Amino acid sequence: MGRSRYVITESDAPHFLTCTVVEWLPVFTRPEAVEILFNSWAYLREHSNFSLYGYVVLENHLHLVAQAPRLDKCIASFKSFTAVKLIELLTRHRATTLLQRLHEAKPVYKCDRDHQFWQAGTHAELVFSEAMMRQKLEYIHNNPVKRGYVDNPEHWRYSSARNYLGEPGLIAIDPWH
Repeated sequence: MGRSRYVITESDAPHFLTCTVVEWLPVFTRPEAVEILFNSWAYLREHSNFSLYGYVVLENHLHLVAQAPRLDKCIASFKSFTAVKLIELLTRHRATTLLQRLHEAKPVYKCDRDHQFWQAGTHAELVFSEAMMRQKLEYIHNNPVKRGYVDNPEHWRYSSARNYLGEPGLIAIDPWH
């Protein structure tokens, strides 16, 4: 089975998840790349009873806390859809170096694609208490601060930190009480 420690254990409960681009390649440096992620989350919120409690997108990975009746299916759909759209975007922008590295990262047994965009797995952790939810949201929102990108979490555009301050974020979320 593999990767037994980080699986979605209770599909209808909130989970802290991490999605990482293969080789930690910096793909989310253009607003239109992040917009693909946002559009996918918005679609899932509208069509799959997907609750997005918090998120942060950095240049090569993202963290989110989410919940859905079939969270495993939602995340698989998210990763599949965004991989296709992001590779299309990189192709349009002639990002040949990134595309070559994504091509080289593709396992030989995956015959249904030319590139591997996301690392396998999502490092899923069940959020089992109010204290853990607060800790995970704080971790998410402080990630850009720890990296030295901004001084305050709400200054990072691609984060739900503003939403939790009552300010408009770039996308709608489902705030945790």
